[in-house]
Amino acid sequence: MSDTALYQKLSAGEPVNMRSPEYREAIQDMSQSWSINLSINRAEYAFLDGSLHPLFTALFGREMESTSQILPPVYIDFGRQVQVGKNVFINHNCTMMSAGGIVIEDDVQIGPQVTLTTTNHDFDDRFTLLCKPIHIKRNVWIGARALILPGVTIGENAVIAGGAVVTKDVEPNVVVGGSPARVLKRLD
Repeated sequence: MSDTALYQKLSAGEPVNMRSPEYREAIQDMSQSWSINLSINRAEYAFLDGSLHPLFTALFGREMESTSQILPPVYIDFGRQVQVGKNVFINHNCTMMSAGGIVIEDDVQIGPQVTLTTTNHDFDDRFTLLCKPIHIKRNVWIGARALILPGVTIGENAVIAGGAVVTKDVEPNVVVGGSPARVLKRLD
């Protein structure tokens, strides 16, 4: 992840005004990410051969694991704020609003149309970002159309049901679902 002062503030949940001079760095990074997203999303569907890995490496600013696969289309606004582990599968139409940082550990599966958002806004000044990171631990399975909100950590081996709205941390070895998500079952 980017370690500039701006991204340290965003990851720490400190307020950042989107109209401030310091936010210009973010606008440049977002523009670069969207340009790479466009290239990924225009690619021919021969992507299962690993041909998109160089584009994801450029998007993330680090080598993407050869054992991981992300199916386009994908929408990631701050690619350098995303870390993807080994053996990760992310299905099509995933949206990552990642200014606050997103870590996806090894062996994670993410279904289609999942949204991971690290960003929120101040109610009194809606041009002020309030971000919190998302951390998805090892061997998590996230079902289709789930929404993971800022500041959430999902524990190892957890299952997030399709359509769930995850507003708080999820403990390891549980199935959660609903809006807001709650524990439906414990996995032993």
